[in-house]
Amino acid sequence: MHELAISRSIASIAERSAHARLARGGTVTTVEVDIGHLRQVVPETLVWAWSFVTEGTALDSSRLAVNHIPAVLRCRACGAQTVLTDVFTLTCGTCGDGNVEVISGDEMVVVALIVEDNNG
Repeated sequence: MHELAISRSIASIAERSAHARLARGGTVTTVEVDIGHLRQVVPETLVWAWSFVTEGTALDSSRLAVNHIPAVLRCRACGAQTVLTDVFTLTCGTCGDGNVEVISGDEMVVVALIVEDNNG
């Protein structure tokens, strides 16, 4: 279950990024991540692991919001774009050529931290 390790990494990034605001009494309410289809991460398992990883930390009771990014390929032969439904078929959906580039779907990025100011 690599989702546990991924949750730990996301939590570490979030704590470092929000450090100054946390020191002033802020609370992280949401950590938003983009996870591409090609990363083969089970979002439900990632969110489940988040509660264990953040328990007793500055991120305790925060929510992990996962944005699912579809895998999209661009064919170098015909220029068509294909949205993948199967991660094992990296071919153009129009002409069947295998000379494709990944346009999206391989990202794993912390895109936002929502921090509530508790100082009024």
